[in-house]
Amino acid sequence: MESDGNRPRSVARHRPPRADARRNVEVILVAAERCLSRDPDASMAKIATEAGLDRVTVYAHFKTRAELVEQVARRVLTAANEVLRGLDLSGDPAEALERLVSASWEVTARSGTLLVAAEKALPSRLVRQVHAGELEQRVHDFLERGQRAGAFRADLTTDWLVAVFHNTLHAAAAEIAAGRLAKSDAAHVISATLLNTYQALPPPSPRKKAARKS
Repeated sequence: MESDGNRPRSVARHRPPRADARRNVEVILVAAERCLSRDPDASMAKIATEAGLDRVTVYAHFKTRAELVEQVARRVLTAANEVLRGLDLSGDPAEALERLVSASWEVTARSGTLLVAAEKALPSRLVRQVHAGELEQRVHDFLERGQRAGAFRADLTTDWLVAVFHNTLHAAAAEIAAGRLAKSDAAHVISATLLNTYQALPPPSPRKKAARKS
């Protein structure tokens, strides 16, 4: 085995990242989150400038822009999960949904157009994978309880209702980025949209039942 000074070269290759490398990664992720929150099309050059580093250093840690966007998205969603972990979703499902939307949107709003950047840079399969985990499971379990209680429609699958939840938040972020929706109106618009979509269907009237039989 070849040596690297007094240490085997194989050991040197597997040493953990140096402290300055770890600091650089943190600086890049923070800078990327700021840049992408302002501009979903922010380039690696702009992110490097924001971080106070050169592009070579940024590419040394993140081989592609998509890889960097993915890591920033995962970081933001991890923070979101921490916020939502203590959210009370008990009681009336409609009121709990408004609390869930408000808390989810508060986190989304802080990231600005980051969701738009993720959807532009990453395959839809990967965007959904990034959302998977405890964060998505919490939404799934809440909606499933609402379906069992008869508060939310049961003619659609819970997975579909979860997809509608996330896509509505993403649509709001896109509309804000396009200047067609005020950020201050977003939580209300999302809640109204989802409540109308999720509302349990009334049972068919006796007249409609008779018409079906005939």
